[in-house]
Amino acid sequence: RSRADVVTCHSAAPAAGAARGGKMSKVTFRITLTSDPKLPYKVLSVPDATPFTAVLKFAAEEFKVPATSSAIITNDGIGINPAQTAGNIFMKHGSELRLIPRDRVGCQ
Repeated sequence: RSRADVVTCHSAAPAAGAARGGKMSKVTFRITLTSDPKLPYKVLSVPDATPFTAVLKFAAEEFKVPATSSAIITNDGIGINPAQTAGNIFMKHGSELRLIPRDRVGCQ
């Protein structure tokens, strides 16, 4: 079994609900590092309006892999375009995601 770390990521941009004085809703992702044979994972809770690029960057930093050359996929192997909000990704793909350093994809 791998050890999980629960991490809360704070976005620089407040959620739309928080700007209007409402309560900010959060989404939680379980992101697994697929390049490590032990399959470690991190549990990240972020405001739903957080840009997913920030979630990708934060997860890569937590796993100590380069964010600029990493990708997020679903457990089914479907690539995720990070140019969306965390809430949108959560609604489309769920909470179980995988982080792949892109230098591992297609290398010989």
